[in-house]
Amino acid sequence: MKLLMHICCANCILYPFKHLLSKGIDVKGLWFNPNIHPYIEYQNRLDAVKKLHNLWGLDIEYIDHYGLREFLRSVVTVEERRCIVCYEIRLEEVAKTAKKMGLDGFTTSLLASPYQKFDMIINIGQEMGKRHSIPFYLEDFRTGYKTGVRLSRELGLYRQRYCGCIYSEMERYLKK
Repeated sequence: MKLLMHICCANCILYPFKHLLSKGIDVKGLWFNPNIHPYIEYQNRLDAVKKLHNLWGLDIEYIDHYGLREFLRSVVTVEERRCIVCYEIRLEEVAKTAKKMGLDGFTTSLLASPYQKFDMIINIGQEMGKRHSIPFYLEDFRTGYKTGVRLSRELGLYRQRYCGCIYSEMERYLKK
């Protein structure tokens, strides 16, 4: 089986990549995150993925487009639905790309974080799979979250403190 895995960040890819490879699944990564703000945060996360790419020799494609304008236009009047829109934007791109590449399915490293909306991601992933006629691979990678945290520290990878969008950054500081 060959999967295309959306990469939200280097930290969340660690456990899923190792785990899937240990199951004999061929994994190709795809960096696509137009939601991340500010630009320095986007660049820090991208640099960490590239560092991991070089350290582990991973097979990763990059859609390196800082799409903040497009992302904000898509959520500005529906802030309460922003996570749905954000997941849809990213997972649709991954599904379309996996289909174009002739792979067997797609998934996302978002499934590794206990801070993401797991059920929402599953529903959207399955919807995008149906829309683009390619299976969404579902596995709960949260079981390896602590392993990923440990590995990211050992590898000296950049560790973010919020999901990435301007709204989550705002909420992070308002909670203090």
